[in-house]
Amino acid sequence: MLSEVERAVLAAVDDERIVEELRELVRIPSVDGTAGENEAQAWCARKLRDLGLTVDHWQIDLQTTTADPDFPGMEVDRPEAWGVVATLASTPAAGSTAGAALGGAAGTGLGGVDEAGLILNGHVDVVPPGDLALWPDGDPFSARVSDGIMWGRGTCDMKGGIAAILGATAAIVASGVRLRKPLAVHTVVGEEDGGVGTFATLKRGHTGEACLIAEPTAGTVIPANSGSLTFRLEIPGLATHGSTRTRGVSAIEKFESIHAALRALEADRNRDPHPLLQHLDLANPLSIGTIRAGDWASTVPDLLVAEGRYGVRLGESVEEARAVFEDAIAKASAKDDWLRDHPVKVTWPGGIFASGLLPDGDPLLPDTIQAITDATTAAQPNGVSVRPEVKGGPYGSDLRQYAAAGIPTIQYGPGDVRYAHATDEHVPLAEVLHCARTYALLALRRCA
Repeated sequence: MLSEVERAVLAAVDDERIVEELRELVRIPSVDGTAGENEAQAWCARKLRDLGLTVDHWQIDLQTTTADPDFPGMEVDRPEAWGVVATLASTPAAGSTAGAALGGAAGTGLGGVDEAGLILNGHVDVVPPGDLALWPDGDPFSARVSDGIMWGRGTCDMKGGIAAILGATAAIVASGVRLRKPLAVHTVVGEEDGGVGTFATLKRGHTGEACLIAEPTAGTVIPANSGSLTFRLEIPGLATHGSTRTRGVSAIEKFESIHAALRALEADRNRDPHPLLQHLDLANPLSIGTIRAGDWASTVPDLLVAEGRYGVRLGESVEEARAVFEDAIAKASAKDDWLRDHPVKVTWPGGIFASGLLPDGDPLLPDTIQAITDATTAAQPNGVSVRPEVKGGPYGSDLRQYAAAGIPTIQYGPGDVRYAHATDEHVPLAEVLHCARTYALLALRRCA
C-alpha cells in the first residue's frame, strides 16, 4: 500500500515536463570529448538549481585527476570537464519551513554534512553518431517522437534515465515533503570511455548510503556488471618483397595463431559464468575490434597491431584478468618458432572497467524491486503486478566505481542496451515516465 505522501509525490510527476526536458537534453550533442559534454552539464546544473537544490558545479582538474594512480583511464582527449552534484537537503532544525528544508545548503559532500540517503546517477556523454546517412532523418540529435517513442543518439544511453531522475526530483520538491536524509543527483561526463566524471565526483567527497544508476536495463534490475579492458597486441614479422615472401615472416600469418589462442581463452573463461550472468550466451566476451598491418601491397608486413575488448569476470580483479590474458599470449608465442624469439607485445590502453557487484543481502535490491512493483501497480491498479527479473550486465559501467567506494549500487533505467550506440537508438517514453515514478518512490523510502 502506498502512503498518502507517496501518492502525493506520484501525483506530482509531470509527464509533459519530463518529455520536454528529455527532448532538450538529447538535442545537446554531448559526444565524448566535445564541448557538448560541458554544455549538457551546464544544462543539468541549471535545471537542478531551478528546482531549489544546492548545486556543486565545478571544473574537474584533469591534470591532477588523470595522474591519480587509481584513475580508470580515458580514451578521448578532453581540454576540460565538469562535474555536477545537486543535493536536496534533509530537514534542518525544528521550526524551519518545508521550503527551507528543500532548498537548504546541506549535503554537498564536501565535509561536515550528512551523506545522502540515496544517489541518483546518470551520464550525459554519448558516443559519436557515425554515418549520418544511416539515421532515419539524417539528424541523430533531432529527438523525434513517433508513436510514444523518442529517437536519437543518447535517448536510450542514457538521457532517458537523466530525464526520469529530474522528473522524480521535481515531483518530490513539488510535493513539499520533508526529508530525513539528503537526496543527491550526480550527473557525470566520460562514462563511455572510462568514467572520469564519476571518479572525480567521488574524489571530491560526494558520497551516499546507496546509489541507483539510471542506465538502460529493459525492465530488469542489474546489481552487478562484469568489467572490460581494452588490449593492444603488437605482433612482429620480418619484411621482404612479396615475390620472395619465404625470406620474410608475415605478421598477419603469425596473428592467426594468436587469434586462435584468444578464441580458446574466451571459451575457457565462459565455461562457468557467475549465476547472475548465466542468461548470456557469452558472459565474458573477448573480441578483436581493429587490425592494422602492412604499408605496401607487395611487401610482407613486419608488424600487425590488433586492438580489442576483453571481459573481466565478476569478482576478478583487473590485475588477475590481465595476468590470465598475458599468460595465454605468452604460451601461444612459446609454441611458435618465430614468436618465441620475437614475442608479442601486450599493452592496455584506454578505460579500465573493473567488475562491480552489490553485496549479498543488501536492502537496496529488495527496496528497488518493491519501488518498481508499486510504481507499476499505481499506474495500473487493476493490472497484474510482475516482479522484475534480476540479472547481471556483461558490460562495464560506473557501478563498479561506486561499489569500490563502498556504496551499494544498482542499475535500473529506461531503454534497452541493445539499442545503445546504434543508429536506431530510441527509448519508449512510457518507460521513462515509469522510471521517474520508481525513482521517486525509492528516494522517498530511502530519504524521507
